[in-house]
Amino acid sequence: MTGKGNILVGTVGQGVMMSADDGESWTRAGVRQGMHSDCIVRMLRADARSPEVVYAGTDFGLYRSDDGGATWRLLENPMKGSVVWSMGIDPVDPSVMFAGTGTPSTPGIFRSTDGGKSWGKLRVDIADECPNVGVPRPTGIAVDPTNDRNVWVGLEVDGVRYSTDGGETWSKLNGQIRNQDVHNVLVIEGPPKTVFTVVNDDIWRSTDDGKSWQAARAREIFPWHYPRGIAVKPGDPRTVFLTLGDSTPGRIGTVVRSRDAGVTWETLKFPVPPNSAVWTVTISEAAPDTMFAASRYGYLYRSDDGGDSWRKLWREFGEVSSIQWVPRSSARSESA
Repeated sequence: MTGKGNILVGTVGQGVMMSADDGESWTRAGVRQGMHSDCIVRMLRADARSPEVVYAGTDFGLYRSDDGGATWRLLENPMKGSVVWSMGIDPVDPSVMFAGTGTPSTPGIFRSTDGGKSWGKLRVDIADECPNVGVPRPTGIAVDPTNDRNVWVGLEVDGVRYSTDGGETWSKLNGQIRNQDVHNVLVIEGPPKTVFTVVNDDIWRSTDDGKSWQAARAREIFPWHYPRGIAVKPGDPRTVFLTLGDSTPGRIGTVVRSRDAGVTWETLKFPVPPNSAVWTVTISEAAPDTMFAASRYGYLYRSDDGGDSWRKLWREFGEVSSIQWVPRSSARSESA
């Protein structure tokens, strides 16, 4: 087992739920903790080099916690008042950050080069409206760990944008991935260095910075064909985890794992079947064998052995968007 820490769960309508005792009890970040009432949280993102610093993308804008999720403050920046869906932190230079707004707000990609103190909107061509979701939303932002000038953004439902100059200019993919319903993007160091694009019926991988792509053929090799969340194991950049479901919201799902940078996959087993598609998976930088996964409708699972075995936590939530685990040495909020 790993050390103690704060479990943070981002929910749609109940703000951030936090447990400081491994899931035995839970508190909700509300007005007294600095977060607006009945907050819709679309993403949580911890700063790997300062894990007590956690960001929450919400329907009011971008919040920041400096104490492991115990208290929050809404940041004054151009995203205030908009829905923040995703965020990426440069793994080489963490003072560089990217964040994306969308549904129902005007879609946009923003960048900070001073650790989040100030933000500017980037010139990215994004459709005003798309089928199924109306206003598109940035569902994933990934910065290349081997060349941080390369930045990838996935849009639901408007495809992928990528930049090779740190966000100054952006291009669309070359058309090989016809499905524009992008759920996530990820870049792993490998070897080989691999870019992943997760769409609503498959996962594609590229080992040449997006010049060519190979599909996993989800309908043939996965137990279910609707993927959503993706994460790489810290310190093991060939091990990747992907969440699956039968549809959205779905009735069932699981997590699959690849140990060879996405070439082959194995299905992991939960002790209690999920009640909907598995939506998100997260791995702690401070404890790479500590993992959490959640179904869309609130079943929360934990693994302390890198995904080999899981246990379901007793608390069930409404709709879950994201999870973070903050190690206790960083989380100054044991009594929160």
